Amino acid sequence: MFVVKRERRLGEEAHLNLAYRWFCRLSLEDEVPNHSTFSKNRHGRFRDSDLFRWLFNEVLRHCMDAGLVKGEGFAVGASIIKADASRQRGVPGDEPVNWSDPSLSTRAVREYLEALDEEALAETLPKRLSLPDPQARWTAAPGGRAFYAYSTDYLIDTEHSVIMDVEPTQAHRTAEVESTKTMINRVEAQFDIKPERLIGDTAYGTAPMLAWMVEEKDIEPHVPVWDKTERKNDSFSSNDFHWNEEAEEYRCPAGNVLRSEWRAFARHKSQHHHLPIQTDRLRDMSDESQVLPEHCDSQDRPQRP
Repeated sequence: MFVVKRERRLGEEAHLNLAYRWFCRLSLEDEVPNHSTFSKNRHGRFRDSDLFRWLFNEVLRHCMDAGLVKGEGFAVGASIIKADASRQRGVPGDEPVNWSDPSLSTRAVREYLEALDEEALAETLPKRLSLPDPQARWTAAPGGRAFYAYSTDYLIDTEHSVIMDVEPTQAHRTAEVESTKTMINRVEAQFDIKPERLIGDTAYGTAPMLAWMVEEKDIEPHVPVWDKTERKNDSFSSNDFHWNEEAEEYRCPAGNVLRSEWRAFARHKSQHHHLPIQTDRLRDMSDESQVLPEHCDSQDRPQRP
């Protein structure tokens, strides 16, 4: 409530602010615990327990008992939280790092290495990596200079703006969207509440997320669809491709074919084969058949719905 971010500052406030003493049941003569007591308990006794989650749920139960939670409409969003990591202590994401260096043997690094083994966080390399806090994400999402940050994701009941759940993630759009599934499932399991509708911004309007809401959870999405049909450059948009019913394939205005089961081979093969395909590509045609090449962009091509 008072936006106190450091234990040392919290101890100083407890000396001067009577509200802190009242809340902690400390009289004017009682000694305020040393600031290190807060961090040792937070990183030691309470870290592996569900105490904070239990406290959160108990407060939420009181809100529900008071009729402040309707449970019909939820809103989801994320806030960027700046990490306690210096910009100067970072390296490019693809640069090898000797994590066995004693100077890097910190709690944050140990947790990062454990997470790499358990959750394979290295599937996508970040642009820059913080040596003191490797899980912090390099981002410029709020605008201005980039910095290392995390994301705090909120699930909010829209009736009285009561926060139903919170999930911290890396400051990355994919992680933020996936956390929504975690929060909705957790609220449903804990309180047997599932919203009828979910409100979010365009980041939550991807096809997989919309399919999860509608088909798996039966939730009505109030989310702008992530529409990329209109191109900002001169390349073709998905609206420029037409479906050929007889051939069961898309064709661009130049007559070239977009086939989801085609891939490049050194020697030409037929359209149908048994090899697994990962991406959609525009089939290469002969030089004589190339029309409007300036409008074709193989890196930004539409996919078959």
